[in-house]
Parts: sequence; C-alpha cells; structure tokens
Amino acid sequence: MEKKKKKKFGLLKRFLPYYKKYIWILIADLFCAALTTVCELILPMIVREITGRATDDLATLTLDLILKCGLFYIVLRIIDTGANFYMASFGHIMGTKIETDMRRDLFAQYQRLSFSYYDNTKIGTLMSRITSDLFDVTEFAHHCPEEYFIASIKLIASFIILCSINPWLTLIVFATIPFALLTLIPFKRAMKETFRQNRIKAGEINSQVEDSLLGIRVVKSFVNEDVEQKKFNKGNKEYLSIKKRSYYAMGGFHSCTRLFDGIIYIVVVVAGAVYLLNGGISAADYVAYLLYVTTLIASIRKIVEFTEQFQRGMTGIERFDEIMCLTPEIIDKENAKELKDVSGDIEFKDVSFKYESTSDLVLKNINIKIKAGESIAIVGPSGGGKTTLCSLIPRFYEISDGDITIDGSSISDLTIKSLRENIGTVQQDVYLFSGSIKENIRYGKLNATDEEIEKASRLAGAHEFITNLPDGYDTYVGERGVKLSGGQKQRISIARLFLKNPPILILDEATSSLDNESEYIVQKSLETLAKGRTTLTIAHRLTTIKNADRILVLTESGIEEEGTHEELIAKNGVYTELYKLYSN
Repeated sequence: MEKKKKKKFGLLKRFLPYYKKYIWILIADLFCAALTTVCELILPMIVREITGRATDDLATLTLDLILKCGLFYIVLRIIDTGANFYMASFGHIMGTKIETDMRRDLFAQYQRLSFSYYDNTKIGTLMSRITSDLFDVTEFAHHCPEEYFIASIKLIASFIILCSINPWLTLIVFATIPFALLTLIPFKRAMKETFRQNRIKAGEINSQVEDSLLGIRVVKSFVNEDVEQKKFNKGNKEYLSIKKRSYYAMGGFHSCTRLFDGIIYIVVVVAGAVYLLNGGISAADYVAYLLYVTTLIASIRKIVEFTEQFQRGMTGIERFDEIMCLTPEIIDKENAKELKDVSGDIEFKDVSFKYESTSDLVLKNINIKIKAGESIAIVGPSGGGKTTLCSLIPRFYEISDGDITIDGSSISDLTIKSLRENIGTVQQDVYLFSGSIKENIRYGKLNATDEEIEKASRLAGAHEFITNLPDGYDTYVGERGVKLSGGQKQRISIARLFLKNPPILILDEATSSLDNESEYIVQKSLETLAKGRTTLTIAHRLTTIKNADRILVLTESGIEEEGTHEELIAKNGVYTELYKLYSN
C-alpha cells in the first residue's frame, strides 16, 4: 500500500509541473468553481427562509420578500452561467494545452532514445502512447483540481450548515459515507488494472495493424490476407475481452454508487422525520436539510463517478511516465566539445561491442586506422558485424570497450549533434518521408535553396528522372517512397547527402538490392559523392569495391585480412573465397 502511494505521488509529481504555465487559468477556473458552488449552496438557504416564515409567521412572508429572493437567485444564476462557461471552455482548453505539452515532451523523448531502444520496441505501441494514452489527460487535467475543489467546498460547507441545523443527524449521515467509499475500493482497483490493460492491448493492435499494412505487398504476393485477418481477429477479441472486464468493473462501481445514494438519502428522510416528529427539527430546517443532503449526495456521486475519469487519466500519465523515466543510452558528456574543421582521420582502438540483449561480443578488440580522404571497403560473411562496426562511428550504439577517435578526439568527448552532422550514411533500405521529392532532398539541409537542391540532384544523377516526372521536384513520393523505384529512391538519398556535404561517408550496401542498370547509375553517383571524403563502404558485391584504397575482411574473429584487391586476391585467403562467392 505504501509503495502504491509513493508511486501515485511520483506520477503526480511528474504531472503537476505542467500546470505552471497555466497557473492563472487554473486559479480563475477554481474561482469560477467556487462561484458555482456558492450559487448552489444558496438555494436551500432561500427555501429555508421562505418555508420558515410560512410555517412560523405567515404574515412575515411578503410578496416583496419573495420577489427579492427570486431576483437575488436569478442574479446568482447569471453569475453561475458565466462561471460555468469559463470552466467548460477555458478549463478544457487548459487541459488540451497540457496534453499538447506532454505530447511534445514525449515526442522529444522519442527523439533522444537510442537505436537499442527501438530495436526492442514496437512502433505501434509508441504511437499508442503518444496519441490515445494522452487523450484522457485533457479531461483529467481540467476536472481533477476542479472536481476535488468543488467537492471540498461542498463537503465542508454542507457539514457546517447541516451541523448548525442538527448536529446528531449530520453525524449519522456522514458516518455512512466512509462505508460507501470502502465498498467501492475493489471496483476502483479493477478499473485501474483493466484500463491499463486496455492501453497495452490497444498499442499491440496498433503495432499489428501497422506491421500488416506496411507489409501489404508481401501479404498479397503470398496470398496471406486470411492469415493476417486471423491474427488481427485474435488480438481484436482479446481487446474485446479486456474491455468487457473494464465495463463489468464500471458497472459494479456505478451500481454501488447508486445504491449508497439511496441509502444515505433514506437515512436522512427517516431519521429527519423522527426528529421532526419529536420536535428536534423544524419543518423549514427539514426541507433545507433534504436539499443540502441532495446537494451533498450529488457532490459525492460526482466525485465517485470522476474516479473512472481519474483512473483513465492516471493510466495515461503512468504510461507517459514510463517513457519519460527512460534514460537515453547515449548522451553528451558534461563538457563535450563540438567537432569542427574535420579532416576525416578515424581510428578504432581495441574496440569491442555487444548488444544489450546478448552476452556474446559482436566485435572484439578491433583496431583500424583510416586516413583522411581514404576509401575503405569492409567485406565479410553475413553476421560478421560490418554494419555494427560502422554504426559505432556516429554513436548510434555505444561501444562496450575501447575507443574510437576522429581527428584524434574520442567520439565520446564530442557532442552527438556535431559528430553526426559530419557523418553521412547511405543505406540499402532507403527511407523517404511522405511528401515531395524536393522536401525529401531538402532534409539534408533544411535551409537549402531550390538551386542547391537541383545542383545536388544533378551530382547524384537524379535530376533527369525527376524532371521527367509529371510534377517534377514536387512529385509526391508516397508512403516510404513507394511510388519510386529502388534506384530512384537511392539517388534521392544520395542527393540528400550531397546537400549535407559531410566529410565522412558510410555506404552500407547501398547498391545490393538494385538491378544492374540502376546499380551502375547509383555507383557512379556514389563515386562522385565519395571524392575527397573519408569513405567506408560495406558491400556484398565485391566487384563494386575493387578500386578501394584498402579492403578490410571482417569475420567473427575480427579483421582477418587487409590490403588492396590485388593484394588480397594474391593471398588466396578469405577474401578470395568471398570474391568468388559474391562477385556476381
């Protein structure tokens, strides 16, 4: 129990600072809440006054008094209307702004998290956290302080007023409230758990849908639509099962609430009638008491019903907190320096690396020296760690042991931003964002002019095919560039790098999935791009790297061979075997 309280306090501690920017809106909202509460509490007083005069001395109940009371209440209702408008509009807008701020911070956290996190997390689940998980936070952020503030005023004011009318009857009424609340605790816990499971299952369904739709071409080519439908139906039914359990819990919760409403009310009616019979309370006080108890019960019911919304909001905040509490694996050191005026000397010093999910080293005691402007090719069997080796240079993953330096500076002493700004990567699987060709090329330099984009495209050998498209540079590429061929996408990615103009270049099997014609065009573009830059090329087709200054043969044992193409062929070792196997 103590642990749960600490956890809830921790979640609220994470959430409360979001009110800071909107503190005056919150204060105004609570002030309006107080006004509406006062208006509601005044009515029983007016009824008590009129009823008291009618029963005690009818002569004192004049038309003038009745009209004044009516006018006074109308004025109060006008104030109440204005206050309610502020609460319903500006209060909800405040909640939406807080949700927006939280979504902004969550997305920023996604940007900070390292590759290793995304290696083990479904994107659909992350999408669920940043969308549906935060929807309920809007209502929570607005109603939580408002409802509890109103309830506090009503409970305290009602208790004081009711005690002034009849303290013993008041104690009887308030003594029943704790028993009602205790009965609701199991339902409250069940709702919290089912809401949490709802969010998890919704994220899993999102992931499954995303996976199936992104792979729709594979699905259709294997005629596996029925398989995907069955997989979806299974997850959908599980989601239904969880939703049913949550509604059972909600049903029990609300039904018990109604039961205790009736019990509290009948206690007041019966006990009050007994006091009225014995002269312990006047008729006017009895009527006022019933009205106040009605207000009190409505207030308790609203708070109890708000528990459902509270649990939904807390579930959203809890899942938000789970991500925000993650510490990015790769961050800048406190006194990290910027990488400037890069020549391109790279050195691996006894570098070892293993993934978090495995205990075996992928790379062990790697030592490599690469001179500025040198063209290095890395070859080897699949699974030998070629891509991993190159991913360590821009710190996409953190090395387990050893050090990597650029121009003599350890990459761990450099700011991540300046490090990655000076390294460009061309991958086999090109990712293009939904948008135009121009927007995708401009991603390499966000302030690039149209002239710079065209120049980069010409250098990448992409200008001709782009201008032949119906909309030229404004052509929409589709989801992940689906409207373009592999060679076209690759040339756009190369144009993007020409704009970035990095001194260090990593080419990760950039032509392995292309046809011969596309490969030839892209290879020429890459050769143009690589001129004057330190270049690391990973290749399976070894004919594409014959002209490299140096070739490194990387296997599970480390760097087994090193030299030019001719030198390695003369050795008749691992490289020769690979060349015979992969050269075609």
